[in-house]
Amino acid sequence: QVQLVESGGGLVQAGGSLRLSCAASGSIFSINAMGWYRQAPGKQRELVAAITSGGSTNYADSVKGRFTISRDNAKNTVYLQMNSLKPEDTAVYYCNANGFVSVVVGTRFDSWGQGTQVTVSS
Repeated sequence: QVQLVESGGGLVQAGGSLRLSCAASGSIFSINAMGWYRQAPGKQRELVAAITSGGSTNYADSVKGRFTISRDNAKNTVYLQMNSLKPEDTAVYYCNANGFVSVVVGTRFDSWGQGTQVTVSS
């Protein structure tokens, strides 16, 4: 009932920047937290950054000072600005959002995007 569509991944050299976007659509009443996760080959999916509807943010230690998460509540969209990229940032990045749907009062959703590849070359 709620779909997330990511964009903005790609190939970049170390030290470069990328900006990821994720737009939520469907039967949305409200969105609580939105976040970005990543999964590198052979590793578990990990939280990169998250942001609440009020704007509070949380970052993985490995990206603090380099990545910035933001959201546009009017557009149900979350962004991840990634600067000073390192080869170890290479992974598939997934968007996540949770909140309440509009079709049935009180029903929650927790949705994932399809993932976007970020590759950082050394």
